[in-house]
Amino acid sequence: MPRPSILNVIERKFILLIGDLLIVLASLNLLINHAIDEEFISTTLKTGVFAFGVVIFLLLSYILDFYNLEKVAKRRYVFSQSIYITAIYVFLVFIFTVITYDVSFWRFPLLLFLILTPIEIGLWRFFFGNVFRIIPVTKTVLYVYDKSSSDSLREDIAIIDGGENQTFYKVKLTYSIDHQSLMNKNFFLTAVDKVDAIILNIKDYYRLTEGPDNMIIRFILKGKEVISFTSFYENSYEALPLKSRNDSYYEILHLKNNKIRYLQLIFSFCVNFVLSLIVGLIFLLVTPWVWFLNLFFNRGPLFYVQERVGRYGEPFKIYKFRSMVVDAEKSGAKMAHKGDSRITPFGKILRMFRIDELPQVISIINRDMQFIGPRPERRVFVDKLNEITPFYDTRHLIKPGITGWAQVKFKYGENLEDSIKKLEYDLYYIKNKSITLDLRIILKTITTVLFSRGV
Repeated sequence: MPRPSILNVIERKFILLIGDLLIVLASLNLLINHAIDEEFISTTLKTGVFAFGVVIFLLLSYILDFYNLEKVAKRRYVFSQSIYITAIYVFLVFIFTVITYDVSFWRFPLLLFLILTPIEIGLWRFFFGNVFRIIPVTKTVLYVYDKSSSDSLREDIAIIDGGENQTFYKVKLTYSIDHQSLMNKNFFLTAVDKVDAIILNIKDYYRLTEGPDNMIIRFILKGKEVISFTSFYENSYEALPLKSRNDSYYEILHLKNNKIRYLQLIFSFCVNFVLSLIVGLIFLLVTPWVWFLNLFFNRGPLFYVQERVGRYGEPFKIYKFRSMVVDAEKSGAKMAHKGDSRITPFGKILRMFRIDELPQVISIINRDMQFIGPRPERRVFVDKLNEITPFYDTRHLIKPGITGWAQVKFKYGENLEDSIKKLEYDLYYIKNKSITLDLRIILKTITTVLFSRGV
């Protein structure tokens, strides 16, 4: 069965990764066999340097978003990003080797390792970006929809055209099953050759007549892609579409209470225990300084205590360092937003480095929260959101968290519309909760803190 000729996002990322790793391994080989005196070279040293070099490169790449294809495609960005990240990598490998093995170096090979590695990575990525400007990477789509999705057709097409890391789908033909009697056989015959994929956004697949049904079979036999809109959205954006056309939203969510994931429970306990110790220690060390600076730059109470909605809808108290003026909500509850005048100058610094979040470790110790989970919201906003979407309470199936999939994938929520969008990511996390996904969240949280993303 022939495969589609167009590489998808994962395949292109894999090619980019293989090229990076070949350069990394070659540079490590140069370091070990040519930059270190022979008397120090051993199997233990080689294994240690190679293992550390590869692991630290992969961690840095993930934390610093090294495989965002949208950034790789920008010529102005590719060299600066590549040299910046690779320079950090070679420096860490160099420090690790010197400290761990107490070795002496020959100057010229070491200089080649430190300078050539970033340049080689930059040139490879420049070459990669230019190759995919020539090779077609956009899949043309036949978008099949019904009356229930016609009102949001324009919005859905916009979703298919864009997306993080460039989701390469572009609608070329559209087809409404409500007007399928107007379509003739030639439409289906030509559609097979004109498009690379079909995306089905319909509520009831039984309404498909013989014509569209045969067309889909011909697509499958040609090795082309046929997916539902829900699957497309979930795979491309790692979120669940709230505007799904499926008959049962709960069928999409696939909630299963009869399966206990013991490894996940053990992992979550370890994460909460270890991070509680680390964050708790930082909290104790930082508190006196925040209190002292508050006396001059943020007069008023040190802590801000607020009631939030937790697991199963139960209320609990959340603690933060106060970053807003006293009586910030005297005119009524409203969400913080970019440029919010209620945030004090010192509060902006606390928010920038997420210092204001540290006291939430108290809620974790009280077992009201965990480190990874949906962000807890206030009852007034929960009630409003429940009126807008019937699925909002689903996020209360698990304990709320300080960080989560929605926080690292979407911007800081400034209004109810942002909260609904973040709900798509929360529901994706609830459905796909795993150790791997939790590790991704932890690493992406480091990126969020390092680059001060959000309000």
